[in-house]
Amino acid sequence: MFSVFSAVIFLRKSAKSAGIKSKIMKEEIIELTEDVSSSPLYSEDFAPVPASKRNWSVMNIAAIWIGMAVCIPTYMLASSLIGQGMNWWQALITIILGNMIVLVPMILNAHVGTKYGIPLPVFLRLNFGISGSVLASLLRGLVACGWFGIQTWIGGAAIYQLMLVFMSGLANSAYLGDFMGINLAQFGSFLLFWALNIYIIYRGIDSIKVLETWAAPFLLLIGAGMLGWAWWEVGSMSDILDASYNLSQNSNVDFWKIFWPNLTAMVGFWATLSLNIPDFTRYAKSQRDQMLGQALGLPTTMAFYSFIGIAVTSATVLIFGEPIWDPVALLGKFDSAFVVILSMLGLTIATLSTNIAANVVAPANGIANIAPKKISFKMGGYITGVIGILIFPWKLMADPSGYIFTWLIAYSALLGAIAGVMICDYYIIRKTNLDLAALFKPDGPYKGWNVPAWIAFVVSILPVVPGFLVTVGVISADSVGSFFVNLYSYAWFVTFSLSFLIYFFLKKVL
Repeated sequence: MFSVFSAVIFLRKSAKSAGIKSKIMKEEIIELTEDVSSSPLYSEDFAPVPASKRNWSVMNIAAIWIGMAVCIPTYMLASSLIGQGMNWWQALITIILGNMIVLVPMILNAHVGTKYGIPLPVFLRLNFGISGSVLASLLRGLVACGWFGIQTWIGGAAIYQLMLVFMSGLANSAYLGDFMGINLAQFGSFLLFWALNIYIIYRGIDSIKVLETWAAPFLLLIGAGMLGWAWWEVGSMSDILDASYNLSQNSNVDFWKIFWPNLTAMVGFWATLSLNIPDFTRYAKSQRDQMLGQALGLPTTMAFYSFIGIAVTSATVLIFGEPIWDPVALLGKFDSAFVVILSMLGLTIATLSTNIAANVVAPANGIANIAPKKISFKMGGYITGVIGILIFPWKLMADPSGYIFTWLIAYSALLGAIAGVMICDYYIIRKTNLDLAALFKPDGPYKGWNVPAWIAFVVSILPVVPGFLVTVGVISADSVGSFFVNLYSYAWFVTFSLSFLIYFFLKKVL
């Protein structure tokens, strides 16, 4: 942990000397003044957004976050903490703290989008080199492909439960074999929701803004309705919260042993968006809009919806005799067809709004960055959709603890290493100044691979590799020692700190 705290102190001192606070709040908007449209690195999707089209307000940015945060995985994250042995306030504090931490790199990385109007792949050309940006953006994008498949399966599962209300016989539809592991109706529901996602991709980036703006208030009402149901059924909120406390007391789990890996998982949950947030803030009116929108939308919504997950899961212990962490499974137990229909429609919209914004934009842009002139944002989105099918997400979902925590911590290590380089390079080394036109020139100052960035990236993830291998069962814990096993619990913090410090050393000292 020493490296984490030392990096935080270093970042604060460096930020003060570099004037980061004033840079973030500065309302400067830079536009492209040179014609680079003939460059192979240029496309209409990657072109800097002109000031006249940067019209997303505080509420638009906040709505994006509400739409993304109100989703089944948020509910699952919160309720699974109860299942691991935390009581309600321990779980809520862990979630709030994790989201306050990740909000910092979120706002820092958002600055470049608002100032220069560029998406993540173009920004990565500055940090990792024009050639290196292809790999860096794919590392971010491929993670989202996995999440896209998982969220699509969840949305399809909601549709499946909805269809069972009208056609219960679908539960006995043809089994597609052990290779697939699901029945025909489940697969058809998955493909139906998949097609709905593809249609939104076809409509383009503006449709995402419209979807999130309309979905956000509806989703909050659905969440409040679930909380109201739990309260009504049990009769007392204090009894519900006592149930979560009793679960933690009976588990005999050391809080600190589960706190750190779960805090890392909370950070890892949005570590993806903390990288590609410029994809959205490039449309923001000002730095004030993007900062306030994110601060209002992310931690508050995560806290609210997480509390719903905590309370409702705790209530299921009193109502059904066991904690039910999956809201789709829970809502399937309702006798009222009206309640099931309304709830499943809400879950479908929630999953759609999250999936499009969080899991399509980044991989679509990352794939398009391979050949901007040949691959459009829409084509990148379609490729993302195909990958989402091929990963068989229903099998990833078979073990919720593995998919949420092993995966979240593992990829948070990679993304933390990238984020450390991005923030150090943009704020400390370049002080938020860059040559906008040069980002589209193959032989310009950012050509090739930025070697110091890649050295920092690789070296920073090495300390957490042993812990990862132990976690996935490749090697035994005895073969690496307890230090490296425990270090893996802090993966994002370790890789972010090390990559930041190593990159600074390579650029400033050598």
